[in-house]
This record gives sequence, structure tokens and C-alpha cells, in this order.
Amino acid sequence: MTDFAKALESGVSLLRALPRRGVGVADARRTAGEWAARHPAIRAQLVVDRRPGTPVVDYDLLLDHPDGGTVALTAPPEDGVPWLIDHSTHWAAGYLVSVNDVDVTVPQALTMLRTLSRGDSSPYREIVDQCLLAEATGDTGSSTDSLTAADLQATADEFRRGRGLHDRASTLAWMTEAGMSGEQFEAYITEIARRRRFRRDRAAELAPGHLAANPGDFARVRAVWVTGEEQVTAGTVSDLLTGLASLGDTGEATVTFATRWEADLPAPLRGTPPGGIVGPVELPDGGFLTGAVLRRSPATDDRETLAAAGRAAFAGWLAERRAAATVEWHWS
Repeated sequence: MTDFAKALESGVSLLRALPRRGVGVADARRTAGEWAARHPAIRAQLVVDRRPGTPVVDYDLLLDHPDGGTVALTAPPEDGVPWLIDHSTHWAAGYLVSVNDVDVTVPQALTMLRTLSRGDSSPYREIVDQCLLAEATGDTGSSTDSLTAADLQATADEFRRGRGLHDRASTLAWMTEAGMSGEQFEAYITEIARRRRFRRDRAAELAPGHLAANPGDFARVRAVWVTGEEQVTAGTVSDLLTGLASLGDTGEATVTFATRWEADLPAPLRGTPPGGIVGPVELPDGGFLTGAVLRRSPATDDRETLAAAGRAAFAGWLAERRAAATVEWHWS
């Protein structure tokens, strides 16, 4: 028997032994990964098929054939449904995207869209990020066992406030519009809570090292600046403040007085010594900036600063995973 034939036989045994419930997917991926490590030549990949509306999952095992091409191995359970009916479509027919080992169906993606931050990033990138967080929580063994009632309540309250759901009636109306049962809403909130907990714990873990490596980014800086189509000039801070006091916010100029972390200042102001004047500087998106740094306090390791360092470190960690991820959109 060839090595590939032995791998096929072993792969069937692997598939038949994997748990068939969604709660066991993380264990299934771990078991399949250990099996694949024992057969490196065939570059095995486990594909998870979550049946919509049920807790049941199916698996395919994709193997590189020695002579080229890919062999898909499946071992469906004896559930009374003929194989040709159960597998009459390609495994990815109901999927929108696969990110590494996380496969997202169209209904799951629509559910994800309800939790997007509505920040500067695109929905595509945020869906990928949520997949990476789901993968990470599985990698670290995170589970609902570590969540407390307070975790779930805080997540539910934050979710409701963000959507203006201030009472039971409005929440039930939203669930009806979204097509969610009570059990589905609970599972939905639980998954958000898991990722929220992971994000908080990971940020806290990374914060001290990130702050130590980048103390300049977390100096507290009091600054003033004006942006607009017209170029504003000033020789001293006093001149600038006098001019800005008479200018104010207009349709043509915006004046900002703020205390921010160094890294969050407009780029032209970063590193400017107290009392220094910057500008007018042409901005990449158009217009000009003129500003001054009024004072700067060195970074400390207080709670607020560590929290900011943790957020920055987590964003960098997630960006690294995103850059290294294998992302496949199933548009056709």
C-alpha cells in the first residue's frame, strides 16, 4: 500500500471520529491539525460545513495528490439522508468567505454585519477581522465557561444601547425584524462576549510591552490647530491663539483645542516641542493645517495610559494576523 493510500485510509478514520456538533469544532480542528502534522506531504486541510439552522456540522478533508491536484475526502454519518442529496452542491455553495480555517455562510455574514463598528474600515475587512477573532478564541481554548453572567449582561446592554433598544419591547421588535429566536439571540450575544473578553484580555497582556517599546506615542499633549482651505500664519503661540480666538469654527476653517496621546495628534504636530509652531502645512486630503503644541507630559504606566497602549497593541496584533491570513471570497 502506498503512503497516499495509507493516508486515505487513516483520513477516513479521522473523519468518522470527529464530533458532529458545532460545540466540538475547535476540538475537531485541533485533532485534524495533529493528524495533518503526521502526514505533511499531502498538506491536508479540514473544511467545516455548518448546516444552517441546526447544531450539526459535517467535514471534508482536502488532500494534495502526489501526481497533482486535490482529493476531497468525506465520510457522512448514517443519518438516513442519501449521500447524493446531502452533497448535491459544492461545499462552498452557501459560503461567503473562508478566512484560514474559519468558513462563513451568507447568513452568518449578515449576522456579523449587525455588529460592525461602523468605523473607517470596510465591511469586508471587519468580517475578516471577526473571523480572525473567532479563530483566535479557538486557538487559545477560550470558551463560554470563562464568561460570567456579568460579562453577558454587559455585552447585551452595550449592544442594545448601541442600537437604541432601551426596553424589552424594542428589543423583541428588533429580534423579530432580524429573524432571531430567543435562543439565537442568546447565542449571538454569547459569541460577541467571547470575542470582547478575548480582546480585553489580549490587550491587557500586550499593553505593558507596547508601552515600554513606544513611550513617545503615549505622551499626553495639549495642542491647538486650525484646518481649512486658507493658509493661517503665526509667528508665536500668542499670535496663533489671538488669531484663532477671532476666527472660531466657520464653514471654511475648523479650530481644535485638545489633549491627546502623541500618536493621535495630526501627523504634522507629532514631536513638536512645547511652544513650537507648525504650518501652514498642506494636508494629504487637501487644505492646510497650522498649529502649536502648548504642553507635553511624558508617558506613565497609569491605568488610562495602559488601556490606550493595549488598544494600540491589539490593533497591531490583529493587523499582523490579517496580513498573514488566507482569505477566499466565494463570489461564484
